[in-house]
Amino acid sequence: MKKYPFTSVLILFIAGITFLASCSTTNKVKTAQKATAIISGTEKDTSVSGSVNFVQAYGKVKMILNLYIPSKANQSVAVHLHEMGACGNMGKDAHGHWNPTNQSHGKWGTGSFHLGDIGNVALDAQGHGTMELVTSLWTIGGKANNNILGKSVIVHSGVDDYVSQPAGNAGSRIGCGVIQ
Repeated sequence: MKKYPFTSVLILFIAGITFLASCSTTNKVKTAQKATAIISGTEKDTSVSGSVNFVQAYGKVKMILNLYIPSKANQSVAVHLHEMGACGNMGKDAHGHWNPTNQSHGKWGTGSFHLGDIGNVALDAQGHGTMELVTSLWTIGGKANNNILGKSVIVHSGVDDYVSQPAGNAGSRIGCGVIQ
């Protein structure tokens, strides 16, 4: 039987949910980098729950956010990455938005924005909301200026106006989770 050099790559592509083919000639397989934050309510509002999953592959990080906030049904809430991986003191221990590039606050991908300026999430009639984002500006375990590990995901009580400095006037911190 004739062997083709791309056979193992094709098999990995089909099973590519978990594995990426290495570019080396040794046919080693490398697993994708993954991180998760479990969102819980702060002392102020315990009805917040959810998760944020991050997967790094091919030089990009994909974020998948799932929220459940029944008290905010049919509303939108702001979600940001904050600089410290801590949720105590009603989320204030997370400090300010993660902003390693020292930019002004704004809307993700438009003009000036923090690397933590994720945006607003619309919630349905039951209070469920989702958001996906893919970016090459973040890494999982990379250099300090773009590594999301050890940061907090903060859910705010209101929406981000994308203008007010330094944080978009998004309201109190009703949910928090540490990216691990």
